[in-house]
Amino acid sequence: MSAPAPSSPAAVEAPYVERQEEVLTEAALAFVAALHRRFTPRRDELLARRAERRAELARTGRPDFLPETAAVREDPDWRVAPAPAALEDRRVEITGPADDRKMTINALNSGARVWLADMEDASSPTWRNVVHGQLNLMDAFARRIDFTGPEGRTYALGPAERLATVVMRPRGWHLDERHLTVDGRPVPGALADFGLYFFHNARRLLDLGKGPYFYLPKTESHLEARLWNDVFVFAQEELGIPRGTIRATVLIETITAAFEMEEILHELREHASGLNAGRWDYLFSIIKNFRDAGEAFVLPDRNAVTMTAPFMRAYTELLVRTCHKRGAHAIGGMAAFIPSRRDPEINEVALEKVRADKDREAGDGFDGSWVAHPDLVPVARASFDAVLGDRPHQKHRLREDVRVTADQLVAVGSLEAKPTIAGLRNAVQVGLRYIEAWLRGLGAVAIFNLMEDAATAEISRSQIWQWVAAGVVLDNGEKVTAGLVREVAAEELASAPEASGTWRQAHDLFLRVALSEEYVDFLTLPAYELLE
Repeated sequence: MSAPAPSSPAAVEAPYVERQEEVLTEAALAFVAALHRRFTPRRDELLARRAERRAELARTGRPDFLPETAAVREDPDWRVAPAPAALEDRRVEITGPADDRKMTINALNSGARVWLADMEDASSPTWRNVVHGQLNLMDAFARRIDFTGPEGRTYALGPAERLATVVMRPRGWHLDERHLTVDGRPVPGALADFGLYFFHNARRLLDLGKGPYFYLPKTESHLEARLWNDVFVFAQEELGIPRGTIRATVLIETITAAFEMEEILHELREHASGLNAGRWDYLFSIIKNFRDAGEAFVLPDRNAVTMTAPFMRAYTELLVRTCHKRGAHAIGGMAAFIPSRRDPEINEVALEKVRADKDREAGDGFDGSWVAHPDLVPVARASFDAVLGDRPHQKHRLREDVRVTADQLVAVGSLEAKPTIAGLRNAVQVGLRYIEAWLRGLGAVAIFNLMEDAATAEISRSQIWQWVAAGVVLDNGEKVTAGLVREVAAEELASAPEASGTWRQAHDLFLRVALSEEYVDFLTLPAYELLE
């Protein structure tokens, strides 16, 4: 059989999903195929470079600012493109999966300025979720979306001028979409998500006075940002969209990207909108990159590492300084608490922590921040209103007082808190519960009054891997061993609603990625093999 013609569209290899023909048109699939053929080889090279860089870190023990890009950092004159009107004020942003129709409506109506419509960590990439995430956004922009719950309550969009601006987050470069293939190869999930969204919505969004805006996850270097910029230029030219229409906010959620913030903005400068401080993935990246670097890089329990930890302060203050120096928005981290309507005492304590966190971010110079639940929108807004007033942002605060060294960014060992048996048990509980829900198609999961996504499951299993490898001794005197982890996991499985089906799968997968001899880079890679 001869090879497919260069113009052939991406092939769909999946069971039919209701209304998929509206998303998977021949023209849209041809556009995705063009993106794949042009950019997937470079994606592959950059993934290989990640592995090389990780091996180099293992040898040297310390990352540093790149000497070869010093001229970019030292040039005082360049700036990113001015923000479009729809992204000028970003004081509160709400997050949630685009594949949930009710959540789509609630997020748009929430009063937040921006909705991060997630196709990444808060979405389990079942084929139905991939297709319906695109459909929900297409329907929302056309104002043909509604939802009626099982109790009979109806949800619909409010007035257009009050709706949040959509910033869509595609999957990271490391994930494939196996249901779309080109020339026999799966299309990278990033290109599938971006391509379908951009193809169907770019012009309509321009007509609405907005544009195709994106959050870019899991970026590890300025070269990966350069690849995204080239994707944007190509996509705009292919569809006749004015160059510079796309705007991207990059999540600085890897330790290597923290050393290349200015370079990342520089690569994307005609399309850049800002940077975001992604707390959970950032901790995951630190654990992953320094997992075998000894006791100095062992983190305590996840919830003991707050944004006030010295190395986290260094990271966030450097982010604000970098963004404002270059005219970009600095967006703060997630308030993941889910208010309980049945327990006012839990609410009072948690909301006070949320207020303190958002007050800190606003005081440090951030221009906005994330929340996971509509009830937190007014809490975060009050913190930023108090600082911003009528101004849309505080880019005038250049934070020239901030001086951050490479050592400060990796000063993990300065924490006083130590790993505990309660922390180990919580890691197992969160990991098992999240993976079990993910395998059922849920990517945003309420666990212990927090909205969890894939990043928290990654931290859970990575910490256990590191604690076992380092022979950590917990507060009760027990050494963390594979046997102890299996014992705790077995207890959790026994208390699950059913000790079979997806719970058994989740248990086995969690132990596989937490205890394997060779560290697995992303748990979603083996988990994807079990999905559907």
